[in-house]
Amino acid sequence: MTDRSTILSPETATPRRTPAAVFDTAREFRFERHHFDLIAGLLYQLAGIALAPHKVEMVYARLARRLRELELPDFDAYCALLESDGGECEIGFLVNALTTNLTSFYRESHHFDFLASVVLPQLRERNAGASRPRLRLWSAGCSSGPEPYTMAMVLVSAMGADLRRWDARILATDIDTHMVETARRGIYPLSGTTGIPPAIRQRFTVDTRLDGEPAVAMGDELKRLVTVKPLNLLEHWPMSGPFDAIFCRNVLIYFDRRGRTKVIEDFARMIRPGGHLFLGHSESLYGVSNLFRQAGPTIYRRE
Repeated sequence: MTDRSTILSPETATPRRTPAAVFDTAREFRFERHHFDLIAGLLYQLAGIALAPHKVEMVYARLARRLRELELPDFDAYCALLESDGGECEIGFLVNALTTNLTSFYRESHHFDFLASVVLPQLRERNAGASRPRLRLWSAGCSSGPEPYTMAMVLVSAMGADLRRWDARILATDIDTHMVETARRGIYPLSGTTGIPPAIRQRFTVDTRLDGEPAVAMGDELKRLVTVKPLNLLEHWPMSGPFDAIFCRNVLIYFDRRGRTKVIEDFARMIRPGGHLFLGHSESLYGVSNLFRQAGPTIYRRE
């Protein structure tokens, strides 16, 4: 649990002060600037996520549900809980509630095309004579799991029978423990799997039910490749690497410059020379790191 004496001040956690006007709207629970600033400070310190002032409505909507669940009268009580000696468990709920988990299968498909057509052929050529070559991929910020399972589908499809001679693993991590459990189960509503090409879905998944509705379960061939674990990217990384490719898409946008720089420097240490880093469509390494060169749209090669 974080020492409450080290919680960042609102000025440190949120460089731009939140306009008081956004708190004037009548709500079920009174939500004032000092509530937002305390919550923003906690989230920044614990997860490196900088909440911009325009996120006030999002923060209120997500945490108001939590107040109802806990039967708390107001945000004064909720903030007191977060700061209390017994607030450690609630911190986990706070982080889970305020992290965004939008994801889908084969999202930004050019990345998976590059993985299949460039990254994997290069690895096969470099390890042509090896009897048990090592292959490591990482989905950092995996959300509920579509990204790492898509990586697994691409890996099996592209490598074919040759994959049997490889020591191949895909690590999937996320700060949201609820998303980690969903990814481990690997079961998704049928409506959420439309991005998977029909032939690929037929080969690698199994039809099932989820909460009484049609669903799709990832098959054993995929689940054997994917290991899902909780991880805060701004804390200690227990794995040693090196990785041949890291997908960290639409995660850095939630960090400030200091957080982005730290994570990218840590990625550089984890990616083998010649390995690749994949970022989200609105992210860039411009002005952040000179350890990579661009290899494609939001694709970077470790020098």
